[in-house]
Amino acid sequence: MLQGLVSFRGRYRILHLTWFAFFLTFVCWFNFAPFATTIGKDLNLTTEQVKTLGICNLALTIPARIIIGMLLDRFGPRITYSVLLMFAVVPCLATALSQDFGQLVISRLLMGIVGAGFVVGIRMVSEWFPPKEIGVAEGVYGGWGNFGAFAAEFALPSLAVASAFLVGGSSGWRMAIALSGIVAAIYGYIYMRMAQDTPSGQEYHRPKRSGSLEVTSVKSFWALILSNLGLILALALLAWRLAQPQINFFNTPQMLVAWGLLAALFAYQTHKAWDVNRELLSGKKIYKPSDRYQFRQIALLEFTYVTSFGSELAAVSMLPAFFENTFALEHVMAAMIAACYPFLNLVSRPSGGLISDKFGSRKWTMTLLMFGIGVGYLLAYNINQNWPIPLAIAVTMFSAYFAQAGCGATYSIVPLIKKEITGQVAGNVGAYGNFGGVVYLTIFSLTDAQVLFQTMGIAALICASLCAFLLQEPQGSFAAHYDDPAETSDLQSIPMLADESHTNS
Repeated sequence: MLQGLVSFRGRYRILHLTWFAFFLTFVCWFNFAPFATTIGKDLNLTTEQVKTLGICNLALTIPARIIIGMLLDRFGPRITYSVLLMFAVVPCLATALSQDFGQLVISRLLMGIVGAGFVVGIRMVSEWFPPKEIGVAEGVYGGWGNFGAFAAEFALPSLAVASAFLVGGSSGWRMAIALSGIVAAIYGYIYMRMAQDTPSGQEYHRPKRSGSLEVTSVKSFWALILSNLGLILALALLAWRLAQPQINFFNTPQMLVAWGLLAALFAYQTHKAWDVNRELLSGKKIYKPSDRYQFRQIALLEFTYVTSFGSELAAVSMLPAFFENTFALEHVMAAMIAACYPFLNLVSRPSGGLISDKFGSRKWTMTLLMFGIGVGYLLAYNINQNWPIPLAIAVTMFSAYFAQAGCGATYSIVPLIKKEITGQVAGNVGAYGNFGGVVYLTIFSLTDAQVLFQTMGIAALICASLCAFLLQEPQGSFAAHYDDPAETSDLQSIPMLADESHTNS
């Protein structure tokens, strides 16, 4: 597997095309964070407003990841990713042209849709790689794509400085943000022309029904409803935050209208879930053991993604300002130091998938990585202005490694649940990563960095305990490589996790 990464043929060609698509969506999604303090000064924003924009950047990714997961399962990853990349130019230009807080809120909410691109590649990669390599393949996709957050924090400030020097004025950040969207749109066309959903001659499996996740037990149906409710509550939290006096984007009646719309959305989701699963709920359909899976396992993966990717989103969003304010650094220098966190994605997320593949137990890999996240953030809790900057960077890198490796380990399990609903499962799990980001950044906006680090650390330790006791080892997760000399393996449906009545040790 690792030797094949240097080639650009067969499944490795698809992997490289797809991780770069993800890379560009992350450059766009995180193009606000390195300019947060600069934009705040240019547009006379308060500190509370700047923090809230970081939350807005994540918010619509929550429903978008679920919706895109459904579209992905129906239309395939090639079309879905291409359209999403082309759409990225809209919120990028909207951000670049914004003149006040309200316009920035709208542009960053729209940018959250672009952040949903991650789930598309999960399905694409699972179509081209067999179970025993799925961890490292998804890790390379996620890790190298996540490197886009580093590119945004490290390269965009320099590009902004160069733009301001060449064209004059103090709004180089506008040019840098606009260019990121233009490049993404161009690559969307390239991806449409060069990518392919499945190996030649292989069928793309679609769910029999669309609109909601198909579950295989009544207990799982109610767990799905609770899962949907959690995501709605995260959006309700954002609406509440936008109505606070320090922010003043919504007044109280507008907040109540937003809550009413969210309640209607939840009712619609519940109706669609019932419609898709009504034969099961009425007792007319009983799934045979080989077709069953546990939604409880999806819920655990949602929690691991809250503690791994959710914390990563929060950290990447707040670290530039944290280093700038804690150590009295220049803006560009603080952004470059903070970029150490997403930089590690280049190796940490693939290593999480690789460890999961090679360790022989995806369950215990996940448990240990969640424990490492907890330790890392509790160490970061103690960072203050008296620390040597190299030590603060080292603790940041330690936290980053375990959080990002945890992301890779999570998505080494996601494609092993049920092949034809991989997009929807990836969307649900991914949405909870954004749920974590919204909750963590809301906590940060109300308190400070120390409380944020402490909260993320404790949550990760709780998650590690749940994984140790409740997470099950997926069946067939180390299945042998399928023979194919052209390296475009004829992939079959990946075995699923066992149902409640057919658990696997």
